[in-house]
Amino acid sequence: MSVPRNPSRRRCLAASTVFLSGCWKKPKPGFSGYAFVANEEGYAIAAVDLSAFAVVRHIHLEAAPTQLISHSARQMVYALTPATGVVHEISRAKLARERAGPLGGAVLDIRLSSGGEAIWALMRDAKQLVELPLDTLRPARRIALPQLASGFDLSLEQPRAMVSFGPAGAAGVVDLQSGKVRMTDCGSPIGTAIFRKDGLQCIAPHRDKKLLTVLDTVSGRVVVRLPLAMRPDHLCYNSNKGQLFVTGQGSDAVAIVFPYRTEVAETVLSGSSPAAMAASPLSLDSPEFLFVTNPRSNQVTILDIENRKVVAVAQVGAEPSHVTITPNNQYALVLNQRSGDMAVIRIEATAKRSRFPAALFTMIPVGSKPVTAVVQAV
Repeated sequence: MSVPRNPSRRRCLAASTVFLSGCWKKPKPGFSGYAFVANEEGYAIAAVDLSAFAVVRHIHLEAAPTQLISHSARQMVYALTPATGVVHEISRAKLARERAGPLGGAVLDIRLSSGGEAIWALMRDAKQLVELPLDTLRPARRIALPQLASGFDLSLEQPRAMVSFGPAGAAGVVDLQSGKVRMTDCGSPIGTAIFRKDGLQCIAPHRDKKLLTVLDTVSGRVVVRLPLAMRPDHLCYNSNKGQLFVTGQGSDAVAIVFPYRTEVAETVLSGSSPAAMAASPLSLDSPEFLFVTNPRSNQVTILDIENRKVVAVAQVGAEPSHVTITPNNQYALVLNQRSGDMAVIRIEATAKRSRFPAALFTMIPVGSKPVTAVVQAV
């Protein structure tokens, strides 16, 4: 824009600028904290400063990281390299690896205990659940499983694990105190079963059917089987775990399930081939949103959870595969596997936007094949 030559016009522009600066709401600064991004092909964890929206360090590992656990109280992030069976402790303050916890074999999955004092690991070949106390980062207890497992979940309310024996079409409730396992036949191959918030039921997604099986974790019996419009490849709870969202092969839609009513409430179109999801919580500045990745179209579809309508679509990087929400509900961070970057979406701006495209704030190169991320405030 050229500088106006007329002095009176300059004075008018200056006055209008002062007036408008008092009326406009200044944009919020970046989030004070870090996003830690696991780069599977890069053998590294990228530390992204979310106040500057830039990678400040790559923390290199000896193998490919695939899973991250955030422990805000300890100011640590725990990264799993499954092929080597090692949990790496990364300091948020130092942005460096502090310790390594070998588990004695290849690992499929890890979960943080409800009290935050240990990590539980599911071994790939050893038919075991292994407890890794965070004080020592050395294996403490090993619970034998009846057969090879494919995934597991931990209850937030009781000392229980739900272990999925996928190809066998079975699930087992594990008492983490006694080590006893009670098996339930689900009828056909399943993916990783997840607990309801109260731990009294769990939901098992089938891998060869458009079906969810709801199990009672106390008796072990099948409560109900819920038919779906899609194969349940991806599951995601909302912030209070009162609604469960399902996407997968067979439908360009999200199924909305009420776990306490054990019913499918509605199926909502959500872009092309919807996949991984994340839900933002309700806040003063924004309603609850569901961010749904559309890897084939390089987009994220955003649904208003309350009215179950698509409110925006964001064009992001190539092959979006993971979404995480910052703790203050300010940003949705989208990892794009093929382009190796992270898209940042302003949640408040998306809520107030009258036009259909979402408020994509910036794109940050993070590394080779980013697969998951966690965020910690400073």
